[in-house]
Amino acid sequence: MNLRGILLLIFLFQTIINATRPVITLSADELGASIFMIGILTSSFAFLPLIFSIHAGKIIDKFGNRMPIIFGFVVSIAGMIIPTLYSAVWSLFASQLLLGLANICIPIALQNQLGHQSTPKNRDYFFSMFSLCVALGAVIGPLVGGYLSEHISFQVVYVFCIVIGVISIVFSFRIPRAAEKISRPPSKLVDSFKLFENPLVRKALFSSALVLYSKDIFVAYFPLLGKQMHLSTSAIGWIIALQGLATMFVRFILPKLLDAYKRDTVLFMSILVAGIAFLLLPFSHSVYLIALFAIVMGLGLGCGQPISMTTTYNASPPDRTGEVLGLRIATNRFSQLIAPTLFGVIGGSIGMIGIFLFSGVFLVGGSLFFRKQEE
Repeated sequence: MNLRGILLLIFLFQTIINATRPVITLSADELGASIFMIGILTSSFAFLPLIFSIHAGKIIDKFGNRMPIIFGFVVSIAGMIIPTLYSAVWSLFASQLLLGLANICIPIALQNQLGHQSTPKNRDYFFSMFSLCVALGAVIGPLVGGYLSEHISFQVVYVFCIVIGVISIVFSFRIPRAAEKISRPPSKLVDSFKLFENPLVRKALFSSALVLYSKDIFVAYFPLLGKQMHLSTSAIGWIIALQGLATMFVRFILPKLLDAYKRDTVLFMSILVAGIAFLLLPFSHSVYLIALFAIVMGLGLGCGQPISMTTTYNASPPDRTGEVLGLRIATNRFSQLIAPTLFGVIGGSIGMIGIFLFSGVFLVGGSLFFRKQEE
């Protein structure tokens, strides 16, 4: 499969994820779930990836990328069927667990396939394009989910995503089979965590986790904040989509930014700007100002993921690329598991504004790590 095929598959998968996650939050709210329960629901998406990502990476290293991708789309379809048939909080939890399982297989395998097909010279460009399609899914998904849920029903969003999943399975068969199985003694879990000793891997994993948990907090809690601000469901979808569009734009120009500035400088400035936007957004009373801060947030958060993917792959032993990418996913999911629950407690105690203030403080503080590295 060529670069376009890989980009198409990750775009379709991200469309499924981004069309449903805000809808699931709003569905839980309509079903009477508390803010704390919604935090746990959001965290459940990260539970299985936290446990199984490293093991999945090892399987991908040994047996190839095709079957994990197909399995991931099958599981994602199952995750859409359940809330389509059953309108209950438990069905939303089941959906998030299944989507989390799919989110182990598909990103690791596609990133691994992309890394194998790239060279050190074009790898930044390949992973930037990969992240660009992730961001495009973050634009299309909320728009489609917002309009379908507002004008028809939440269940129609799930049916739409089922159709996308079936199309994706068809394209997944174009992923080549593994040329050969890698024969080496299976590594222990402690060997995987020893990879943290590499400073490049540590930096890549920290930036990725910081960015992803922040995006999750925004997607999970901005619909509720927007509802308090009396925004319509479609307006909420548009604002989330604009953030995704900004993320897509910055990833398009990211290779040029990396040519002009040091990686640490780009990471420091981007995370700092995103943190400031988080701090200012809940105090905005104009929909246009809210959209502006969401765009600034997207520009800031959009730099972290492609840089961390390239750095992680480059720092990986040649026969353990899937394992290291799995470690990256596990680290991301740990932050996504802990943060929504923590911020759910904060939101239940002091309200929605507190969630955005604390998240902004974490981002601004986290940016100082890269400032220190630069010096």
